[in-house]
Amino acid sequence: MASTPLRLFYVDDSGAEITGFATFSWIELRIDDWKLGLRQVLNWRKGLMSAHRIPPLYELHATKFANGRGNPSLDEEWNRKKSNRSVVMDECVNFLAERSWVGMGTVYSKTTFRGVPFAKERARVYQELVKLIDGRLLSAGEFGLLVMDGDGTDDSYISAHRSLPLQTRCLIEDPIFQNSHRSQWVQLADITAYSAYQHLLQHESKRFAWPWYPRLSVQDVLGEPQEV
Repeated sequence: MASTPLRLFYVDDSGAEITGFATFSWIELRIDDWKLGLRQVLNWRKGLMSAHRIPPLYELHATKFANGRGNPSLDEEWNRKKSNRSVVMDECVNFLAERSWVGMGTVYSKTTFRGVPFAKERARVYQELVKLIDGRLLSAGEFGLLVMDGDGTDDSYISAHRSLPLQTRCLIEDPIFQNSHRSQWVQLADITAYSAYQHLLQHESKRFAWPWYPRLSVQDVLGEPQEV
């Protein structure tokens, strides 16, 4: 008997209460592509070490990295030039855009809510993401497993998964939580989420980041960020 295909989803959030954007982005791949994909990711990280002296284990946290915080490179002169960060982020986006085995997507909302209502809105957007992914899996005859950035202290993520109807549910288990510094995959999801947010926000000070998500559109299974 043939086994049901399994698809992996790595998810990270972006947005900010002050701007009103609540966004979640993901990258996805079939379990059969995981080993090949990880080898390509690790080779790419070795290339960053060769070209920019950024160690493979250094966390590429997009917000901190793109905004010039931290010392990613072993070359202190490199760290002092903020323009170097944009070059590496361009390389990160290009790496993702060229992977035939990876898909991605983004859901978001734009709201005037602040404080607790904004937190509830973020939880709603995540629930919409879970419903969307589960529906796609059902249509494709696949199962899926979702890995979420974080430590699991926010119960709303688990609640979103458990609200799916068991009769048709294809997104199995609760989300698996993985801190981004421990996962190359979650870091790539973080880069996707940051790129999507800057594409939506269009803040003048981040003009350098506006083209990133459009370059990833070829991999976007939804065609573009979807407002939910």
